[in-house]
Amino acid sequence: MTTTPKSAPRDRLLDAAGGLFYRQGVCTGIDAVCKAAGVSKRSMYQLFSGKDEVLAAALDRQGPAIEAWLLPPRDAPAAARDRVLYVFERLEEYAASPGYCGCPFLSAQIELKDPGHPASVVAGRRKQAVTDFFRAEAERGGAADPGLLARQLTLVFDGASARAGVGAEILDGLTLVTAAALLDAAGLTEGG
Repeated sequence: MTTTPKSAPRDRLLDAAGGLFYRQGVCTGIDAVCKAAGVSKRSMYQLFSGKDEVLAAALDRQGPAIEAWLLPPRDAPAAARDRVLYVFERLEEYAASPGYCGCPFLSAQIELKDPGHPASVVAGRRKQAVTDFFRAEAERGGAADPGLLARQLTLVFDGASARAGVGAEILDGLTLVTAAALLDAAGLTEGG
């Protein structure tokens, strides 16, 4: 009989926290996180100073996987426009999946309302990575004002993510058309 090794308590806590905070919100208590992780509160407090640190670490842990899934590979040869639209295609795909609750980083920032909270800082850094991606592609594609275009695309991304996350909107091509209109207006046309 083969058994799989049990993951470390820290990993179990971060996995449980990431899932619970995403589905139920950052108001989820540490008791629920510990129970879901199968880790005692005592052990949790030996690993983390408290819930704020657990939340920040859980968000930070999710970041690389989300960015790898959402953003096109760095070495993928494609026009800037296509690379930007790839992000919106992925958003629409994710938003259509069962259990979608919006962008975990945006959700945490909205719920916390404190830009100085450790989890808000992590979430802000992760959100900035997407805006930076948009800006880099806007520059590469020759947009007149790459910073403005990046901010506009981020607004569309965040707005669509939030509305789909609360069930107020089915994206179904909506973000692609909106992002394409912004790209057209900025001069990033087909092949650009």
